[in-house]
Amino acid sequence: MYRPILGTLGFVLSKDGTKTLLVHRNARKDDAHLGKYNGLGGKMLADEDIVSCLKREIKEEAGIDCLDILLRGTINWTGFGPDGEDWLGFIFIVTKFKGEPYKENEEGTLAWHRVDQLENLPMWEGDRFFLPMLFDQDSRTFHGYMPYDNGRPQSWTFSRI
Repeated sequence: MYRPILGTLGFVLSKDGTKTLLVHRNARKDDAHLGKYNGLGGKMLADEDIVSCLKREIKEEAGIDCLDILLRGTINWTGFGPDGEDWLGFIFIVTKFKGEPYKENEEGTLAWHRVDQLENLPMWEGDRFFLPMLFDQDSRTFHGYMPYDNGRPQSWTFSRI
């Protein structure tokens, strides 16, 4: 039976849209994401909707309030978790926020990175498939399927609507 973990992944944009706020997962030695750069987000709780989840996670992780949010896509990551768990991720960009982002959190260091330079950062191999669609000018939402095995993507298929 398919029972994925529902989660959010948010990319907060700078006011001029050229940079995004990422966490460098460098704080915990037991972190499955150790050394990688990633957007902000996490697991949805039973008593919230997916947008409330994103807002809560970004407030917890970065200390800012999301004001304008756009759903850019969804991804079905089967076998992605450390024990082979399936994840269904909702991928957002945050185009307006209130507050000053933290410099670090319990996961690692937070910093702004140029959107056009993200390919130079260490990140999950599979992120390189969908990140270009996240920041492109195509207004359609993408919906992808990316099965993982042993921490590596096996394929990538998607549609846009």
